Amino acid sequence: MARGSQRTQVARVTEHGGGVWSIPVPIPDNPLGYTLVHLLDTDRGPVLIDTGWDDPTAWDTLTAGLAACGASVSDVHGVLVTHHHPDHHGLSGQVREASGAWIAMHAADAEVVRRTREAEPTSWLDYLAEKLAVVGAPEGHLAPLRAARASGRAAALPRSRPAQPDREIVPGELLDLPGRRLRAIWTPGHTPGHVCLHLEETHPAAGEGTPGHGRLFSGDHLLPEISPHIGLYEDPDDATVTDPLGDYLDSLERVAALDPAEVLPAHQYAFTDAPGRVRALLRHHEERLAGLRTLLVDAPLTPWQLAEAMEWNRPWAQIPHGSRTIAVSEAEAHVRRLVKLGRAEAVPGSNPVRYQAI
Repeated sequence: MARGSQRTQVARVTEHGGGVWSIPVPIPDNPLGYTLVHLLDTDRGPVLIDTGWDDPTAWDTLTAGLAACGASVSDVHGVLVTHHHPDHHGLSGQVREASGAWIAMHAADAEVVRRTREAEPTSWLDYLAEKLAVVGAPEGHLAPLRAARASGRAAALPRSRPAQPDREIVPGELLDLPGRRLRAIWTPGHTPGHVCLHLEETHPAAGEGTPGHGRLFSGDHLLPEISPHIGLYEDPDDATVTDPLGDYLDSLERVAALDPAEVLPAHQYAFTDAPGRVRALLRHHEERLAGLRTLLVDAPLTPWQLAEAMEWNRPWAQIPHGSRTIAVSEAEAHVRRLVKLGRAEAVPGSNPVRYQAI
């Protein structure tokens, strides 16, 4: 791609060297602020790693960012989606329409996209309200969901029609990117099909003594300052008991073993010392598990009550409705991990379900 004065159009675009750029694409009304969409040069044209939220401002920012890198959206050869969430996959379909690019995703998340496209939004609201009632959500939290169901506002829910990918990211394999060595690493936890992408090439700063092996596009799996949301994998038609937190912890170990010289995440900023960051996250989750088990020693609690007692980035009273739903899912993932480890169990016959320490 041509380089030149176009870079000044988007001051925040960052060139990481070796044919890699990051473009901060805004997320509307979200404290994360933006998704870092990464552009990777290949011999067939630029490939995007994630695309950002489906929003007009985000689209304008993405296209201006491409211009700042010396490219246009029509040049894009392909899109690699780290996971199906709308701040990563939202604009993928629009990029494909504008360029003819392929879209690739891990099969597990592609299945989530398929279900989302085919499901009636009202069915999802019914499922969510029922599920939240089982884990102890109060009527005040359930009422807005029932009102949305009754009014037909469910049709406006995000992710109602995400783009169906047309290629599969196969774990362990090198992706078909001429001129590059990019390997897919399956890292479930944040979603069932989350992938990191390991650029198995010498780091541009290797001559300056940069330790480690290549660079890792980590999506939401490994972030420099925050722990990604780990909730339950939601499939209304599948009763399989999953262990997302266990999946995440195992995936962290796998990423630490890669020992990349640099991590290029989808939020915040690029950083080094992936093994050190992994150790910190493992400690964080072990401390959280221990704290929850201590709560369950005193008295059986519902997942909602556990969520109310957990430490978040703000007091529970200040957490908005949608974020509380996410928080209770995270509490469920942690208590499910305690059950898996033999440190807690559900109280037989309890409704809403309560858990106690063992």
